[in-house]
Amino acid sequence: MELAIQILHVLVAVFLVLVILLQAGKGAGIGAAFGGAGSQTVFGGRGAQTFLSKLTSIAAAIFFLTSLTLSFISSTHARSVVEGEHAIPAAQTEKAPDAPAAPVDAQQAPAVEQPAAPADAAPAPADAQ
Repeated sequence: MELAIQILHVLVAVFLVLVILLQAGKGAGIGAAFGGAGSQTVFGGRGAQTFLSKLTSIAAAIFFLTSLTLSFISSTHARSVVEGEHAIPAAQTEKAPDAPAAPVDAQQAPAVEQPAAPADAAPAPADAQ
C-alpha cells in the first residue's frame, strides 16, 4: 500500500510540475505555442487559463493528500536506521587514562641489535686512500 502511494506521489509531483510549466506567463498564452498567434484558442477563449488552473488545483490537492498520508504511515511504523545494532556497555567504551611515560635513561635503554650479515655475503670493501 505504501509503495502504491509513493508511486502516485511521484507521478503527481511530475504532473504538477508539467502543468505549472504549461501555464501562460504574463505576455504569452499556451495557444501561441500551438500556432494560435497570441490568442488562447486551443482551449477556447478563456478556457486555457481556467482549465489549467483547475488541473493545477486538483494535482496540488492530490499531492498534499499523498504527502500527509506518507508522513502518517511513516510515523506509525517507527522504523530506525540503527534498528539491528546492539548497544556497547559504557564500561567497555571508557578507557583508563594512560600513565605518563617515564623518561628513559640512555644507559638503561636496551641496546638495539643490528641485523647480522649473511654468511655467504662478501666482506665490505675497505676504503684505501
